[in-house]
Amino acid sequence: MEEKHGNFLGTYFSKETMLKLASVAKIFSWIVVGIYATQLFVQLVTNVLSIARGFWAGMGYTDIALSFILTLELPLRGVVYFIVLQAVAQVLYVFMDLEDNTRRAARSVEVPKG
Repeated sequence: MEEKHGNFLGTYFSKETMLKLASVAKIFSWIVVGIYATQLFVQLVTNVLSIARGFWAGMGYTDIALSFILTLELPLRGVVYFIVLQAVAQVLYVFMDLEDNTRRAARSVEVPKG
């Protein structure tokens, strides 16, 4: 018995749309990482220039620590966004595989005639 491949009318989603959405999530996650990496670089250069120009003279240890914590805090958000967007893409693939495997298993079960 040859298995037919095609659009089953009981499918609740468009496979092409789901694949495009997963691809967009992956691409956007890399864009987000690029933006946050650029921001981290600019902030670090700004801090180094501020130190070199003497703008940090008289600052206490807590002020300096807070400045570096704030510099590193935003890029960590970017890492979280990246991980979440990559996970969304993988979850979409898992759901599509699950649906496909469920249909394949349902087709392979023979219904007794009687």
